[in-house]
Amino acid sequence: FCSSSIGWLEPLLDPIARNKSTVVTPVIDVIDDTTFKYNYGAVTSLSVGGFDWNLQFNWHAVPESERKRRKHELDPVRTPTMAGGLFAISRIYFEESGTYDAGMDIWGGENLEMSFRIWMCGGELVTAPCSHVGHIFRKRSPYKWLPGVNVVKKNAVRVAEVWLDEYKKYYYERFNYDLGDYGDVSNRKLLRQKLECKSFKWYLDNIFPEQFIPGDAVASGDIRNAAAAFCVDGSTDHKNYHKPVIGYACHSQGGNQFFMLSKLGEIRRDDGCLDFSGGVHEVGKDDKIIVYP
Repeated sequence: FCSSSIGWLEPLLDPIARNKSTVVTPVIDVIDDTTFKYNYGAVTSLSVGGFDWNLQFNWHAVPESERKRRKHELDPVRTPTMAGGLFAISRIYFEESGTYDAGMDIWGGENLEMSFRIWMCGGELVTAPCSHVGHIFRKRSPYKWLPGVNVVKKNAVRVAEVWLDEYKKYYYERFNYDLGDYGDVSNRKLLRQKLECKSFKWYLDNIFPEQFIPGDAVASGDIRNAAAAFCVDGSTDHKNYHKPVIGYACHSQGGNQFFMLSKLGEIRRDDGCLDFSGGVHEVGKDDKIIVYP
């Protein structure tokens, strides 16, 4: 469910009127799902979209370089990715740039696919600070998933195969290169050639230079207690980053048990590090180790 605020449309359309290859997202305000209270986001608390190497969308603070580039706080903000679902795009540009990937199923991955394609193929993706749309975020998925098919993974593999170039290995190593059946992506690769799109390295260097590159890690894999065959296990969902990691039977499938050791000695998961949560140790209770941004 979405609810538009007063004056939401004009600032959403203005950048497109100036340049049809600009795609614009509004500021997504949160509507409380129990009280329907509308929480209006301040201009000073803007975020931009990003992604992690599980190919999941996440939010980031506006980088200092983007703050300096903008001449006024009401100017559009360049964003590396968008959440999807709430955006304005020229119909002509939407069709010229390849619409959606018809090989994807149901939900998941389409927002990153479109974000990468926009930036790498000559477009621009921005957030309009003066356009606000409220959204009720669901606590659970309303979709009926296909039995025996990991739809989100299938869609993400399609994104990686077409757009990530040599960087796709950082996603694939999370599940030991078990790609599964992701369908035929030849038409999407032909589209990329036709549009004369730039490389994913160009995207990382110029659009999302803040992104942590797993190739900078000195080691990666699971953290294993060889004697007990238990591994450090923690949710990959950013919403659960502050929850303690646990010891769980090693499954050698990556995912929740995949971590990296950085050159600085950090045990990382993309933009999060294993850290002690603080507090006084109590006899009989375990100190809590969490993934901390």
